[in-house]
Amino acid sequence: MSTTVIPFSRYNEEFSSITSQIKSTLSTITDGIENGSADGPASLHNSMNHAHNLQSQAKDLLKQMTIEARSVDDKNLKEECMKTVRVAKANHANLVDDVKQMQSQLDRRALLSGGGDLEQGGGNGRNSAAREHLLNTNNSLQNQNKTLENARRIMAETEDVALEITDELSRNRETIESAHSRVRGVSSLTNRARRVLVSMQRREVQQKM
Repeated sequence: MSTTVIPFSRYNEEFSSITSQIKSTLSTITDGIENGSADGPASLHNSMNHAHNLQSQAKDLLKQMTIEARSVDDKNLKEECMKTVRVAKANHANLVDDVKQMQSQLDRRALLSGGGDLEQGGGNGRNSAAREHLLNTNNSLQNQNKTLENARRIMAETEDVALEITDELSRNRETIESAHSRVRGVSSLTNRARRVLVSMQRREVQQKM
């Protein structure tokens, strides 16, 4: 393995490890919701915070992977690294959605279970309606955030594609300039050969005279 891709490989391995931890944490939260957490809501809340922290670490690793991939000199290795980055970004985007959905479930669960005392004594209908309104508002905000996140994701992917195109154009320009240089060299040789032929013809004419 080239030394230029060793840092990239290490970042990729660490990214894979963290994504596995995120999936495991989300699975633990799901089990806690379905079967009841032994430590109560606080345990689920702590696990959710842990998932958010891991997600942030994965995002930072993606940035480092992108930087390392773009700095690889070998064309084939660079393309392979950039392909790995694109797959990693897609996996991270899916995990971001999973974490958001899990957070939404916990928020809804906490809101629905948090108003039991308020429903005592005649305010049941009003409290239920208020909680439902809060849930709808929260869902609306989450949908807006998801739309913004998708837009940012598309912008980042577009930027990556633009950088790859720029690199390819730069390589093509070097190839074209090299070809032009060779053409100029051949043209120069042709001109010299033409002058030699003209000189030989002149000498031949002079000898005949």
